[in-house]
Amino acid sequence: MSLTRAAYIALTVLLISAVGSGCASGKPPGAYSPMTEAGRDPTESRRLAQEALKIAMNDPSRAESLLREALNADLYNGPAHNNLGAIYLAQGRLYEAAGEFEWARKLMPGHPDPRMNLALVLEKAGRIDQAFATYDTALEVYPEHIPTMQALSRLQLRTGRADDRTARMLDEVAIRGETSAWREWARSQRARLPSPTHGTLDTH
Repeated sequence: MSLTRAAYIALTVLLISAVGSGCASGKPPGAYSPMTEAGRDPTESRRLAQEALKIAMNDPSRAESLLREALNADLYNGPAHNNLGAIYLAQGRLYEAAGEFEWARKLMPGHPDPRMNLALVLEKAGRIDQAFATYDTALEVYPEHIPTMQALSRLQLRTGRADDRTARMLDEVAIRGETSAWREWARSQRARLPSPTHGTLDTH
């Protein structure tokens, strides 16, 4: 079974529950004006972002407006940046999506989702080497992150760049994939690869 490009993006892009803002040191990149601590309203920002999350799939335009309001209330709400980036990516607005994921990555340094989402943007933009490197950073943060395993193994196979990790990732996705479509895809792809125990995947 193959996953179409549209289905792949829909299955993979991650929305983050807006349970916290997560402020990191330093000013993240992006076309936003700095916000003073006194001007922040994290509680209202979280409320708006959570409301947006509930309707993001069915009413992305309204969700985008709510997320913009959330960021006006608290510019340092990492999940809001991530989820706004996901909406932009679904609309094909790659530049805007990349900016939001960069903000989220900076504000949520221990979270793999913004890194994986940024890698999706790079992949969609044809910047394949950068996409590979960015997927790797997501796995550095969370080595067993199934959505990243799904996306990375698919890109490896699509570009003919399978390595010693590919079979293991496919095995994991076949068991723990997010949907039955991903699990079936992983099983079919894994069957085409030689077993790593046979030493046919050269790691040197």
